[in-house]
Parts: sequence; C-alpha cells; structure tokens
Amino acid sequence: GATPVMELMIAARKAVPELQLEYGIAVDRVYTGTFMTSLDMAGLSITIMRSDENILQRLDAPTKAPAWPVGSEGNRPPAKFPVAVPPSPSMKDDEILSERQELSKQGCMLEAAIEAAAKELIDLKDNLNDWDSKVGDGDCGTTMYRGATAILEDMKTRYHLNDAAGTVNEIGSTIRKVMGGTSGILYDILCKAAYASLKQNKNITAYEWADALEASIAAVSKYGGARAGYRTMLDALIPASTVLKQVS
Repeated sequence: GATPVMELMIAARKAVPELQLEYGIAVDRVYTGTFMTSLDMAGLSITIMRSDENILQRLDAPTKAPAWPVGSEGNRPPAKFPVAVPPSPSMKDDEILSERQELSKQGCMLEAAIEAAAKELIDLKDNLNDWDSKVGDGDCGTTMYRGATAILEDMKTRYHLNDAAGTVNEIGSTIRKVMGGTSGILYDILCKAAYASLKQNKNITAYEWADALEASIAAVSKYGGARAGYRTMLDALIPASTVLKQVS
C-alpha cells in the first residue's frame, strides 16, 4: 500500500530479466501495480503464473475493473524489458590454455587450495540445502555445487595458477557465469576486490591473502549494504578474516 509505483516498476524491470536469463522462463505478460494491498504497508510481492493462449485471451479481455491494467478497450501490449546479456568471463569462451602449465610452488599450493575448497562444497551440497531450507529457500547447496563444479572444470583450462591475482579474477568470472542471481554477483564482487588487492604484489604470502580477504569484505559490504550481524555471508567471512590476519 505504501510502495510507490515507480519502485514497483524498478522491481519488475529487475525481475523479468532474472526470470528469462537465470530460469529460462518466457514472460508473455507483465502487470505492475497495486493489486493486493495493505494500508501503509511497504513492500511488494511477485506472482508467476503458467499461461497458454486461452489464459492470455482472458487476461487481455476488456474489463471495467478500475485497477486492472488492460482497461475497457481490451488488449494492451505488454511492456518490453531490455534484457542485458550476461557478462563475459575475463577470458573469451574459446580461449583456453594451450598446454598444461608447469606450476611454481605457489601455483601448486593455489591449485590444491582451490581443489580442496571446491570438493568440500560439493560434498556439503545436501547439508547446505537442508540448513538453508530452515531460513531460506533451500537451494544454497545446489547453487554452491554449481559454482564449485564449474571452478574445477575451468581450473583445468582457464586459470593461470602461477598468477594468484589473475586466478582469483577468473574464479569470479566463473562464479558469475554459472551461479547467477544475487549470490553470483556478490561472489564476483568479492573476487574482483581480492584481485585488485593481490595484483599489487608479485610475491603473495599469507599476509597479502589476509589483506585481499579484508578488501573483499569491504567491497561486499559497500555494494551489498550488509554489516556484521545482518545474517549474511559476512558473518562468516569477517571472523575468518580476523583469524587470518592474526596468523599471517
């Protein structure tokens, strides 16, 4: 009841590309307005309904209902939303490493760390979904699984593991490409901030990794608006950053 129509339109503009790109749903009609309200209550809801030609004809039928957007003259073309193309990874899709890299000591350590973290996420898929179902929509494990498997696959052909900063940058691109949604964007921001911090140093030690994690947390907080205690990923990352700083 208290949400302006302009804000509803902004939400619709964000929701339609998400449905089309992330979920593969063809959107035939978009209706935005104050259809079900509560006096002075802020917020919005999104309703998705399966449709066919029969249903669409009825939705487009003339009506004198004052709040329905079609109106007395019948069919009004649905709003057109420009859909952005998903961002490309840092390397072109057809660009792969021509041959197996000869890894430095640091490259071997980075490869082992990425592989261990990814495999742990894969193993925790069902547990993460179960935990997320108690406070969320129950797909955290599936989303993490998708990202982890893509990272393991891209690590074979796309990551220059001797370049820690470049590898982190590529991981961000992989995550954003396959995970999508808010989480994909936030993890990409996290990786890009870490890349910006790491690329300033040729010799990457635990201290530089600690600085990179700290920079990543600051970036996610800045762009996502979360702080400690907001029940977000930062509630896990901030203590981890503190410990890493202490031991580095």
